[in-house]
Amino acid sequence: MKTYSAKAEELKHEWVLIDASGVVLGRLASHIAMRLKGKHRAMYTPSADCGDHVVVINAEKVRLTGTKRKDKVYYKHTGFPGGIKETTPDKILAGAHPERVIEKAVQRMLSRDALGRHQMANLRVYPGTEHPHEPQKPTVVNVAAMNPKNARGRKN
Repeated sequence: MKTYSAKAEELKHEWVLIDASGVVLGRLASHIAMRLKGKHRAMYTPSADCGDHVVVINAEKVRLTGTKRKDKVYYKHTGFPGGIKETTPDKILAGAHPERVIEKAVQRMLSRDALGRHQMANLRVYPGTEHPHEPQKPTVVNVAAMNPKNARGRKN
């Protein structure tokens, strides 16, 4: 018996709309990463882009459990000596680009190669409710209703 491998012409990419308001960040990011990889399909192939196009709205209303909003620290390095910088999700969500919290959480769940970068290009995150992807007719996926734990945590 041969192992099935999906071909590029067999793949059909759908558009999915996810509302992030009140959803726990890690659970949301793992669901988005699964959709981008295509693991929800029966014809999943690890070396092919089988995933969907994912549109996330209300990124500024994402929820973090416990005290992660203030205590969690993200590090980055500028490349210069002593150039390590740190920030918290609270500062990022209050800043000009609150969608970066979701983008980075999803990016860190995908592979770090050309396929992962290609899959990240299928993710679009918007801080508010407005998005320019209505002509694609995305199907709405309610992540908060899938499991009671998806929408728990402190009120932010």
